[in-house]
Amino acid sequence: MSSSTSSGAADAAATPAQGARTAAFFDLDKTIIATSSAAAFSRPFLAEGLLTRRAMLRTAYAQALYLAGSADADRTERLRVQLSRMVAGWDVGVVSQVVAQTLHESIDPTVYAEAVALIEEHHAAGRDVVVVSASASEIVEPIAAVLGADHVIATRMTVEAGRYTGEIEFYAYGENKARAIRELAAERGYDLHASYAYSDSITDAPMLMAVGHAFAVNADRTLRQLAAERGWGALRFERPVSLFGFAPVPARAVTVGLVVAGAAAIVLAWYVRHRRRTGPR
Repeated sequence: MSSSTSSGAADAAATPAQGARTAAFFDLDKTIIATSSAAAFSRPFLAEGLLTRRAMLRTAYAQALYLAGSADADRTERLRVQLSRMVAGWDVGVVSQVVAQTLHESIDPTVYAEAVALIEEHHAAGRDVVVVSASASEIVEPIAAVLGADHVIATRMTVEAGRYTGEIEFYAYGENKARAIRELAAERGYDLHASYAYSDSITDAPMLMAVGHAFAVNADRTLRQLAAERGWGALRFERPVSLFGFAPVPARAVTVGLVVAGAAAIVLAWYVRHRRRTGPR
């Protein structure tokens, strides 16, 4: 991990107010993992009959634009509308089951080793780790559980009778991320001035501005310019590895939006604890 500052974690200049807690907020896509978390599950969703081949191709194209840094705010918003319509009628239980069963093959090997090390640094320093993602909670929460995150802020889809309606209850994007961070900070007692945030995209500028220690990770051009203007740290993560390639981290309490998503997280946490006892195979 290279940086224009120091380590990006434990040796910060500022210290929290007496008795205050602190946190580290991590964007997921292209910050913790080297891909789009939603698009990573397109093949399993296709195999389960949730996606058509045409929809899968559209998803792959959108992912290519995203990874190339060509997905601006307008294009991202159009993609959000398309995806919300696409999932209308999907069974929430089936989605969570597919994510839990295919997490390893869908995400591996895309997790940045530098991000995992940084998460461990923050935990060692006594900070909570919060994964903040525009992807749906059913996708984000199981990944965050394996990483040992304490809380999750993610998009919540509207559900009726166990199926997605195609509407979005909460879209974790742009200013909404910053608002959710402030709400969580008020609830958990975080000192945001002494807290940290990491992201790759200019769309997460509000999230980065919400904390005292902001870091641009593998940043797009616009974010690099803003980071330079504001004196934010700059990090490069370059070593994608297996999600399960590290010594397992105990799963912490993850805030869940849906009962089924929580069940998937529990299953994955059991798997991590089992690997700790048996060791890697």
